[in-house]
Amino acid sequence: MTAVSGGTGGGPATGGGGGAATTVPEGRYGRTADERIDRKLKVVGAVLGVLALGVLGWFGYDSIAGSKVSGEIIKSDIVSDTSVEVHLEVHKKADANGYCTLRSQAEDGSEVGRADFRFDQDKGRIDKVVTLRTAERATSVELVSCHKD
Repeated sequence: MTAVSGGTGGGPATGGGGGAATTVPEGRYGRTADERIDRKLKVVGAVLGVLALGVLGWFGYDSIAGSKVSGEIIKSDIVSDTSVEVHLEVHKKADANGYCTLRSQAEDGSEVGRADFRFDQDKGRIDKVVTLRTAERATSVELVSCHKD
């Protein structure tokens, strides 16, 4: 017969008899409550992480590929001391509605005119000449922004 060293009292060895420490065999006593809770938390965390990535991806796609309205000034002419004609090209989805804001400045840099121009046509590209009224003679015109409704 061989004697087992390192343990007393019939329980698992604790490493107290000068021999190497041994551990409880894996799976012998089943899972503990802490291990079950840890596993559930990992599953819940993974599901929430996937949902968060999905929502973030949706908002990212919508902001990039959503129906935007963008515009560009092709040409502008100062026709009088109180108006400027602007040839504006607008790009949008055909079913989108929106507006573009133009402003004009005097020679000293002060703003002399600002207006919103709507684009509700069912086209993707719109070329339009608009007239911007000014308080005094303008020297420049700029496209401030375009927005969808």
